[in-house]
Amino acid sequence: MPHTLRLPRRLPVAGCLLLALAACTPADKPAAPSAATGAPAGPPVLVAGARTQALTDRLRAVGTLTANESVLIRSEIPGRVERIHFEEGQPVKAGEPLITLDGAEYRAQVAQTEATVTVNSLNFQRAADLVKTNMLSQQEYDQAQARLAESRALLQRHQVMLAKTVLRAPFDGVAGLRLVSPGAYVQPGQDLVNLENLDPLKVEFRVPERHATAMTVGRPLTLRVDAVSGRDFAGEIYAIDPRLDAATRTFALRGRVPNTDRLLRPGMFAQVELTVGERPQAVVIPEQAIVPRGEQLFVFKVVDGKVALTPVRTGLREPGIVEIVEGLAAGDTVVTEGQMKLRDGMPVAAREQEARP
Repeated sequence: MPHTLRLPRRLPVAGCLLLALAACTPADKPAAPSAATGAPAGPPVLVAGARTQALTDRLRAVGTLTANESVLIRSEIPGRVERIHFEEGQPVKAGEPLITLDGAEYRAQVAQTEATVTVNSLNFQRAADLVKTNMLSQQEYDQAQARLAESRALLQRHQVMLAKTVLRAPFDGVAGLRLVSPGAYVQPGQDLVNLENLDPLKVEFRVPERHATAMTVGRPLTLRVDAVSGRDFAGEIYAIDPRLDAATRTFALRGRVPNTDRLLRPGMFAQVELTVGERPQAVVIPEQAIVPRGEQLFVFKVVDGKVALTPVRTGLREPGIVEIVEGLAAGDTVVTEGQMKLRDGMPVAAREQEARP
């Protein structure tokens, strides 16, 4: 006997409706957002547009200030310090005496040699008269002439030694702290005082080899020191070392900086800044739009309401913005806030980021 399917005699109307809806709706399809509730199509994000802006490519380096000219005054001869002519820390002019040594012995040598020169000169004059009358041989005449030349050379040597008893400033500068006192006996080569030319000053610094073609003599530079905060000092490059350091792949440059007010001192640590290029139409975006992934940088670009993970190559950076060298064009829209919850191709509810001052 065939089995007959028996249905309940009474099925509630609501139950029938639920069964019908369940049969008509696929189990794997999510319900669409209700237009009545106004639910967004994706997560809310802040966006900003890529724009063009003039940027200046600046190179920053560290350097050391040195005097325009610097020397340690030393004596070439031994002697006792007779007089000190300068005041410590005060300017002196080129050629002014700094220290005088006792020159009594050298003056005596000069006087003695001058007398010898006088005698030899008279002897030579007599020899010249006698040789004309054949009263004197040519050999004796030559010997008289040689003795005169020898005595004159010795006189010149003693005069040079006497001149070395006065140590003079080789250039305009500021005298340092003296290391001797009057009456002290000094040896040849002993340090007596340093002399520094402070206007202008030199700054020496090193830059990487990739900037070799941009560095030229006469290029302006800006210098800052911690000792004079809040002030920039302008100068220019005057010398470039033609040889690169093979270990560091850098090369040395020297610049001059005016120092008329003497605020800068040799030995100071300096921060040097140079302009190496101008970019009048650089494409820039807010720096918070950059998303690093490993060694590559990305941005989420918004296209037709969806985000596209786009690789970019960055260039110059300034406070709040970064230059995009490759990957974006002016007018593209990128996500600046909310990237952590995004995936490539996801729809988003974009809201323009407010401009920051």
